Amino acid sequence: MSRGKFITLEGIDGAGKSTHVGGIADFLRSRGKDVVVTREPGGTPLGEKLRELVLSQTMDIDTEAFLMFAARREHIARVIAPALASGSWVVSERFTDATYAYQGAGRGMATDRIAALERWVHGGLQPDLTLVFDAPVEVALARLAKKRGDRFELESRAFFERVRAAYLERAAAEPRRMKVLQSGRPLPEVRKDVEDIVSTLC
Repeated sequence: MSRGKFITLEGIDGAGKSTHVGGIADFLRSRGKDVVVTREPGGTPLGEKLRELVLSQTMDIDTEAFLMFAARREHIARVIAPALASGSWVVSERFTDATYAYQGAGRGMATDRIAALERWVHGGLQPDLTLVFDAPVEVALARLAKKRGDRFELESRAFFERVRAAYLERAAAEPRRMKVLQSGRPLPEVRKDVEDIVSTLC
């Protein structure tokens, strides 16, 4: 049995990635793929408890990063790795690129420390495709204003500018894996671009 593919969705809060998770899964299923949809932090019972802590409690940056990677390790061991090994495709809202963007660029954690945790927690496992949903910060903040936010969603404009810049920098450095989508456009236009990109993996 061939290994499944691993697709991740990234972007600042409010950029629109959550809107497309279900559509990507449906698109893949229409092409005969078995699909597991998941998210980070979370994805497992323990991961969801850690998610609640991370999103609601103020904490030291190292503590925040450790909890993110603890949830990620459980996520990989319990969900991602077994699904891929069985031939299923995994679609995850966020993975380690988010840690580089949020804890790294956003909070100021050194990149080499994140890289060390990345090697320890998931070694050579990387997404086959990462879709980066990019929107101007003012557009994302306007979307977030319509909902009750967690502590990340309530961060400053400067914070989100740093996070957005980090995503775009990472995408420029890894253009084969990371594809940037301008998500401030009408939904049908973005959806078509998403399907065109995802179809290249099928």
